[in-house]
Amino acid sequence: MKVGVISVQGAVPEHLRMSELALEAMGRKGEAIAVRRIDDLRSVDCLIIPGGESTTISKLLRKFNLFADIVAMGMDGVPIMGTCAGCVLLAKKGGDQAERTGTELLGLMDMSVDRNAFGRQRESFEAPLEIEGLDSPFPGVFIRAPLITGTWGSCKVVSRHQGEAVMARQDNVLALSFHPELTNDTRVHQLLFSLV
Repeated sequence: MKVGVISVQGAVPEHLRMSELALEAMGRKGEAIAVRRIDDLRSVDCLIIPGGESTTISKLLRKFNLFADIVAMGMDGVPIMGTCAGCVLLAKKGGDQAERTGTELLGLMDMSVDRNAFGRQRESFEAPLEIEGLDSPFPGVFIRAPLITGTWGSCKVVSRHQGEAVMARQDNVLALSFHPELTNDTRVHQLLFSLV
């Protein structure tokens, strides 16, 4: 199995490391690669869009000609996970901030997000999260995190923090407000890989 991590900006080395550990934990042969070129993208079985700055990542996906192929892969059933900024990019609606900054969204999930909902006022924090499909709490690391403000269609909330949606799933696509790559817990990456 080949895992791709979009590497135009953000926590790429951390996702690569966590992907290798998750494959090992599952006893699956495979590798994780940094994706910057279309040939790399087309060679992977699943994809991770890391955190960073959503407007910048969106523009760089266009610049590197990856944008349309990621949308096509998502629609074709390739498992994709977006964390933090990646969560924003997967949404159909990005709120006022996305409109104001001209952030082009991939639009693969029937959800709306508020880009800096956990932003400057609370900045960063950690909290244990109950996630559907996991048997014990997951250590959620939130850094100026977005919030999933609404879901419809086949998009379902699979984790909440203080009543607010912080993780959603729509078929083969997972969106997380938090950073699983900044923990020592591989279970969220395993959830993604189990969809392959």
